[in-house]
Amino acid sequence: MQRLFKAMQQMGANPQPLLQDIAFLGENSTRERFSTQVGPDGQRWKPSLRAQLNGGKTLTKDGHLGDSITSRADKSAAEWGTNRIYAAIHQFGGVIKAKAGGYLRFAIPGVGHVSKRQVTIDARPYLGLSAEDEQDILALVSDHISNLVRRNAPGRA
Repeated sequence: MQRLFKAMQQMGANPQPLLQDIAFLGENSTRERFSTQVGPDGQRWKPSLRAQLNGGKTLTKDGHLGDSITSRADKSAAEWGTNRIYAAIHQFGGVIKAKAGGYLRFAIPGVGHVSKRQVTIDARPYLGLSAEDEQDILALVSDHISNLVRRNAPGRA
């Protein structure tokens, strides 16, 4: 990609529009995963206990995580993600432990309040590139290069 950007700059092109398109594609693909419940690797997310007991979808109770996905790009990079503090535990999974030997206390609908010293959160990856995303990015790159070549063709002013 770096060679591509250097070649684009040598042709007088700014790679930022391409990178903005890539960032937008990544943001939209990531948001769509909250609807499809499938990670970038094609694996279906394990339903959360809430989704199992009440129906609905995992990681979508209030929609805050999915709604927090944003993207940005500049002349050298495209990125998308979230600034939610709890995002990593859902992406990678892990164990949440109570502080200072205490208990975590939470309500489970139909069960009541539960106290635990720790809970395990399953990984439900939502960030990353799927095989389809990679193909879409290649198509964006191809389109941008084709447009650049047409604009720089001999006889064009």
